[in-house]
Amino acid sequence: MSRVGNAPITVPQGVEVNVTSDSVKVKGPKGELEQAIDAEAVQVKLEEGVITLTRTSDVADHRSKHGLYRALINNMIEGVSNGFKKELEFIGVGYRATTKGQLLEMVIGYSHPVAIEIPSEIKVSAETEKGKAPVVTLESHDKQLVGQVAAKIRSLRKPEPYKGKGIKYKDEFIRRKAGKAAGK
Repeated sequence: MSRVGNAPITVPQGVEVNVTSDSVKVKGPKGELEQAIDAEAVQVKLEEGVITLTRTSDVADHRSKHGLYRALINNMIEGVSNGFKKELEFIGVGYRATTKGQLLEMVIGYSHPVAIEIPSEIKVSAETEKGKAPVVTLESHDKQLVGQVAAKIRSLRKPEPYKGKGIKYKDEFIRRKAGKAAGK
């Protein structure tokens, strides 16, 4: 029995949900999202501002999709009403980040600056305070897209365990290792 899949989803004020047999469309103040649904595995019902999901059988594939689709629909509703935000810290000597529209330009210890084109659905900003590590903030209504872009940026220079240099999430903890032990 899926505890996640059985939990009902309440639709907040200002969010419009359109359910068809094979897709769910959600529209709110922050944007619009659509998710395809496997109609053979899960049935989605919208009644009086509450979305409920029921699976058609107890096949393993249907049980796994039950909780998955409920989580995806809940994230869509949360995104179009409140939005999602990821913050990345650039830790290292000379590490910088600047934005020019949707272009994120980073100096992260390579011989050349690295530039990434951010999708138009994401609002990107870079802040640099004296004495603190630069912070890049990604905001959007699409949780999957924000997470994917943040992971792509982090993969350019993952934090290393000895000095802690690299790009890390703001709330991430880096386990530090001791360096070489002193000679005899």
